Amino acid sequence: MNAPAPPAETLRAALAGLLDGLPPRQAAQAVERLIASYRGATPTDAPILRDRADVAAYAAYRMPATFEAVRSALEAFAEAVPAWVPGSHTDVGGGTGAAAWAVSATWGGKRPVTVLDWAEPALALGREIAAADPALRDVRWQRSRIGAALTLESTDLVTVSYVLNELTAPDRTALVDAAATAAQAVVIVEPGTPDGYARVIEARDRLIGAGFHVAAPCPHSAACPIAPGTDWCHFSARVSRSSLHRQVKGGSLPYEDEKFSYVAAARFPVTPAPSRVVRRPQIRKGQVLLDLCQTEPSLHRTTVTKRHGDLYKAARDADWGDSWPPAP
Repeated sequence: MNAPAPPAETLRAALAGLLDGLPPRQAAQAVERLIASYRGATPTDAPILRDRADVAAYAAYRMPATFEAVRSALEAFAEAVPAWVPGSHTDVGGGTGAAAWAVSATWGGKRPVTVLDWAEPALALGREIAAADPALRDVRWQRSRIGAALTLESTDLVTVSYVLNELTAPDRTALVDAAATAAQAVVIVEPGTPDGYARVIEARDRLIGAGFHVAAPCPHSAACPIAPGTDWCHFSARVSRSSLHRQVKGGSLPYEDEKFSYVAAARFPVTPAPSRVVRRPQIRKGQVLLDLCQTEPSLHRTTVTKRHGDLYKAARDADWGDSWPPAP
C-alpha cells in the first residue's frame, strides 16, 4: 500500500487543479487586482473576492507562501515543545486554510479543527481544497467576523496568520486577548516587514502579560533586544513558484523567498532555543559568521572557524531561523 503524499505535495496538487480551465491571463489579472485591493489601491467598499475564480487565483498564488511561513514557525515551536501535540486547533482569519494544512504537516494525525473567516467564498474554497487530505476532511469552516466581538471556544492551539495587518489596533488587541484566553498555545505570523514585526512584538507583549512563555523564535521571554526603529526580526521560507507565480511576478526562478515575522508562545513550560540565527549566515573562507539572538537577552555576532571542528561543519549547514548550537 502506497504511503500518503506529504501535505505540502497534496496541497500543491490541489491548488494546481483549481486553475484547470481558467485561462492563465485571467488568473494573473485576478491576482494582480486582488493584490492591489488588499494593499488599499481600490475603494474599501469594493468587493475583494468577487467570485470563485478570484478566490481560486488568489489561493493558488498566496496559499503556498502562507503555508511555508506558518509551517516554519510551527516547526520552530514544535522543537521547543517536543512532547506536546495539539489535540485541537482553531485558525482565526484562516481564509482557505493554509495554517490548517501547516499544522497537519507539523503534527500528523487527525484533530478537531475550526477555521474562522468573514469571507464565505474563501471558506467554501478551503473546504473544497481540504477534501484532498483525509486528515482535513472534517474541518469546520465557520463564517465569523474577526475583531473586537470575536469569542473563541477553548482549544489547544490558535493560529493567526497574515491577519493582524488587516485589523484596527483595538481589534488586534481584542483578537490576541481572545486567543490567549481560549488557547494553551498561540502562534502568530505576519509579513516580514518593519510594520509586521511591530505587530508581532505588540502581540508578544500581550501574550507574555497573559502568562504565556515564548517558545520561538526568541530564546527568552524578556523584552526584544532590538532597539525600536533600528531593525526588525524576520525570517525567510523558500516557496516553490508555480507558473502563475512566474507569470504574475516575471522572472524564471523556480522558487521565491517568503519573508515573515512570528511569535509562538504557550501557557505550559517550553524549552526555547539557546540562541537563534536571526540573519542569513555569512560563509567566508574558513569561517562562518552567525548573527544570534541570545538568552541574556542580547544580539551577538559569533565567528565559527575550522578550528571548531564539527561545530564549523554545523555552522556551514546552519540556516536563517535555526536554533544554535545544534542539538547533539
